[in-house]
Amino acid sequence: MDATGPAARRVLRPPADHRLGASVRALTFSRYDPCARIADGVFWWATRTPDGPATLALRPTGGDLVAEGYGPGAGWVVDRADAVAGLRDDLTGFAEQARSHPLVARLAARHRGLRMPTTGLVFPRVLRAILEQKVTGTEAYRGYAAIVRHFAEPAPGPVRQLLLPPDPAAVAAAPYWVFHPFGVEQRRAETLRRAAAMADRLQRCADSAEATRRLTAVPGIGPWTAAEVVRVAYGDPDAVSVGDYHVPHTVTWALAGEPRGDDARMLTLLEPFRGHRGRVCLLLAAEGLHAPRYGPRMPIRSFAGY
Repeated sequence: MDATGPAARRVLRPPADHRLGASVRALTFSRYDPCARIADGVFWWATRTPDGPATLALRPTGGDLVAEGYGPGAGWVVDRADAVAGLRDDLTGFAEQARSHPLVARLAARHRGLRMPTTGLVFPRVLRAILEQKVTGTEAYRGYAAIVRHFAEPAPGPVRQLLLPPDPAAVAAAPYWVFHPFGVEQRRAETLRRAAAMADRLQRCADSAEATRRLTAVPGIGPWTAAEVVRVAYGDPDAVSVGDYHVPHTVTWALAGEPRGDDARMLTLLEPFRGHRGRVCLLLAAEGLHAPRYGPRMPIRSFAGY
């Protein structure tokens, strides 16, 4: 810990079955994410808040979860630490829905400590989602990490390797060709620059529905990207990544035993879980379920839609 210590601190009391690592995994882009990581059981998350840069540490201690904030935005992240940890995740109605399908019921019980985080911050997730469009997970991560390091700004706090996500204004001002050496072609670079230019408007959206409307109005952003954003920024448990290559196959295989499916079939099977459709997809992913693969194996995160 640095000499000054955290600027803000709060003790949370999660339920006994809460799984911190599984719940915050959505906030890390691989174990090498320059903006977020889990080290020695502590989750470290660097971000830009309305009050300035901040780093949040979530530290399990006994049965408690200690939240510590560093930097000008320390109070902001500590005030929302329970949401980041998934402790504001609202499961109202899901238990009854889950009982309607034996597999979903088993997964809901097995992964009952898994909660969906809510960051309250839109642009960091927009950055990642756009970079994941139409490429493999490995390619997306390389582009993401390279961009973060290109705009490198150290995060406050004791973890020296931790960096802040790029300032949207800096991304918007960069010409598209700046991103080319990072494996980001002109189409995604221009989409990213457009989204960065309206980051303030996106951040002011009142809810997931408004954010989805504004996001999908940006050329180059479609339902898949919007769902990937609002599921984490707003903790939307109903957000389904329509347009994904793998998810429809996984859902139709898991819920109906059909090895191949399209978006329409996926949404039909998920309809009984409306309000928690994204949660069902999360449970399937947490269990590691996937449809039988035919032909050459492809990375599980490849070929995401817009």
